[in-house]
Amino acid sequence: MPSTLTPRQLTGLDDSHLVTLADGHRLQAEVAQAFAALQAAALTAGFELAIASSFRPFSRQLAIWNGKASGARPVHDDAGRAVSMAALSAREKLHAILRFSAIPGTSRHHWGTDLDVYDAAAMPLGYPLQLSPPEVATGGLFDPLHCWLDERMAAGESHGFYRPYASDRGGVAPERWHLSYAPLSVVCAQGCDRAVLAACWQCDDSADTLLLREEIEKDLDGLLARYVHVPEGWCPPP
Repeated sequence: MPSTLTPRQLTGLDDSHLVTLADGHRLQAEVAQAFAALQAAALTAGFELAIASSFRPFSRQLAIWNGKASGARPVHDDAGRAVSMAALSAREKLHAILRFSAIPGTSRHHWGTDLDVYDAAAMPLGYPLQLSPPEVATGGLFDPLHCWLDERMAAGESHGFYRPYASDRGGVAPERWHLSYAPLSVVCAQGCDRAVLAACWQCDDSADTLLLREEIEKDLDGLLARYVHVPEGWCPPP
C-alpha cells in the first residue's frame, strides 16, 4: 500500500499532515488519538506517559546532524560516553552519528507517526531528561514504564505502538524510548527511498549545507538498508 503522504511530508519539508496536541507536540491525527488512549491506560497503571519528541522537521534534523558532524554537539557511543570525533575519518564520523541520529530527510520523526516517551511521574524535581540507555535499562528511572509497555505490546494492547529499534541489528542503536504507530509508519517507510531523498535534497536549498553529504552519497543505498529500512518483524503483520 503506498503512503498517503507526499514526498515533502515524508522528508520533513511539509507539516500539513499533522495536528498539534495540547502540549505543543505534533502528530498525525490518527496517531494522536491512539496515543491518547495509550496515555489513559498508562495513567490507570500509575504512569504519566509523556512525549519528549514527536514530529521533527527537516530543518531541525539538519541542525542536529550538522551540529554533531561539526563537533558543536556531542556524539555518544552505546555506553553514553562522548566520542572523540576529531580523531575519526569522515566514514567513521558518519557511522558514529548514525548510531543515534538519522540523515536529514530519512528520520521517522518526519512522518508524525513516531515519538520518544518517558514517565513524567518518575522524574525527580529538576532532573534533566536525557533519553539515554541507562534511563531505560533494567533498574533505570523509566524501566517500570517500559516493562509495562512491553506487557501491553506482547498482549496486543498497545494501541498500535511498537518499538522499531527494540534490538540491535547493527545499525541504529536500541532505543527503548522510541515508539512508532505501526499502522501508519509501516506504510510511510515504504515511501522512503533514494529517489524521494534525492528530490528532498534537490528542492531544499538548506540541503546544500548538509555536512558529510559526499560521504553519504558514496554508499547511500547501503546506509538506507542499514540505518533506515527496519527489517520486518518489529511489529505484528497488519
